[in-house]
Amino acid sequence: MNLSPEEIERYARHLVLRDIGGPGQGKLKHARVLVVGAGGLGAPLLQYLAAAGVGALGVVDDDAVSLSNLQRQVIHATQDIGRSKVESARDAIARLNPHVLVEPHALRLNETNARALIGRYDVVADGSDNFATRYLVSDACYYERKPLVTAALGGFDASLTTLRPFERGPDGGPNPTYRCLFPTPPQAGEIPTCEEAGVLGALAGMVGAMMALEVVREIVGFGEGLVGRLLLIDTRGMRFETVRYAFDPENPLSGAGAQS
Repeated sequence: MNLSPEEIERYARHLVLRDIGGPGQGKLKHARVLVVGAGGLGAPLLQYLAAAGVGALGVVDDDAVSLSNLQRQVIHATQDIGRSKVESARDAIARLNPHVLVEPHALRLNETNARALIGRYDVVADGSDNFATRYLVSDACYYERKPLVTAALGGFDASLTTLRPFERGPDGGPNPTYRCLFPTPPQAGEIPTCEEAGVLGALAGMVGAMMALEVVREIVGFGEGLVGRLLLIDTRGMRFETVRYAFDPENPLSGAGAQS
């Protein structure tokens, strides 16, 4: 297990969980997770992964903290306004759990750097706020064979799923890709941005925590994850619905529609 006495006390509530225990906590300690975005989803996600004892957290974000972020991006504080988000997140994680190594990446992912960066981590969690990054990250995770936990926020609604398209499911068929679920991105201006439509702060916290749960599940292995399942959340009616989706043989990433 290789945990110090201080770590044993810190993670005591995990250690007594039958499905985590010492072996699971050891896996968390040696895991490397890349979090894309230190904003509404990334903030609580990073906090819970750090508290859980994930050994190394990479944080990708090229933005600075602004006052309007603080309604939902709870890893940052008023005194952090104007600072790089990755630096603010790094310092907050250090205060929360000094056993976690934070690797800040103050950059924007693009086709040139995405695969090399993603290839350095065991699991990727995408909390970005735009479709271009979501497609870029999902494609890179497919090629680098990395599990991806990805979520998206609306004003009062959200969605969450986990992707392992480089593997086959229990039925022997290929697992679906992000492009099986959403073959092409929406047209520019078709879906309003967070700045235009707003977002419920507590919803970001709830979904970011659920992303952390899925990342921990991917590392430790327990229960049934969200591979091939899309969790839909509607906070107006406080409804949660899980719908299944399958591999699309025509999908443009790994199916007949893939470009050679």
